[in-house]
Amino acid sequence: MPTESLWSIGELAERAGVTVKTVRFYSDRGLLPEAARSAGGHRRYGHDALDRLRTIRALRTLDLPVPDVGRVLGTDGALEDVVTERLRDVGTQLAALRWREAALRLLHDCAPEERVERLRLVGAVTVPPNTDALARFWRRWLPPRLPARVRSAVVEQAVPALPDEPAPHQVLAFARLHAFVTAPCPGGATRDDCQPAAHRDLDGFRPAVLYTGLGEAFTLAAPAIRAGRAPGAGEALDCFVAAYATAGGVRDTPGFRAGLSRVLAADPRVDRYWQLVTDLSAEPNPGTSHDWLRSALTAQAAGY
Repeated sequence: MPTESLWSIGELAERAGVTVKTVRFYSDRGLLPEAARSAGGHRRYGHDALDRLRTIRALRTLDLPVPDVGRVLGTDGALEDVVTERLRDVGTQLAALRWREAALRLLHDCAPEERVERLRLVGAVTVPPNTDALARFWRRWLPPRLPARVRSAVVEQAVPALPDEPAPHQVLAFARLHAFVTAPCPGGATRDDCQPAAHRDLDGFRPAVLYTGLGEAFTLAAPAIRAGRAPGAGEALDCFVAAYATAGGVRDTPGFRAGLSRVLAADPRVDRYWQLVTDLSAEPNPGTSHDWLRSALTAQAAGY
């Protein structure tokens, strides 16, 4: 192309409505190739550089980093991938902003004497938050002989989904939940001291059968809990008891149900965990379902 039909860096900048410094910046990074050099060594650009520069500016307006702009310009089909990645990044940033806003409102609206404690609680949580600490807690809490697939299913049920747009009280509930699961056992207790009887290494006991059955029982109980029905006999309770009986290799009898009611009443529990999970979401969770079924069992056993 004859050099007289090319634009100087200043002419390109003027036509694009940008500064010479901007054109030079993108040229130096290989995003805006020059077509030639003048006899004096000055850059010259073809007319297609104007469209390319406008494309670069449009991508930068969307806050795409310079390397991603280079990917879009240099690879067919890269725009969709880059936009998808950017959407994910923006979603993470928005989640962090929503969490920070709710945390600030929590601190702004509380009584002055509560502010320091709440600040320490929310300050211990990453932004945006994640549930990794909760998952680790449940992996420690569950019996060690549990198969990986069953363990994963239980953890998935036990770890709550975080709200997309948290209210201040939900931020506080999650911060307290995080503090609960990262604290040591009370009074220096050992892991075994904190475990229910069903988690102990007992001969013939099958924890995988127990937790699979409990998951089914919780699912069956959820509609009654949502409807506000009182705990009572039915398919959910039968499934709940059968999970314990089958895991222990015994028959489901009235005597077994009465004994199970007493064992469950004395077992170590994580009520505080489930209370805070309920504060995060009003949906039934394994804790509320277990309480409902245990109450149904206690009422039934009292009638034997």
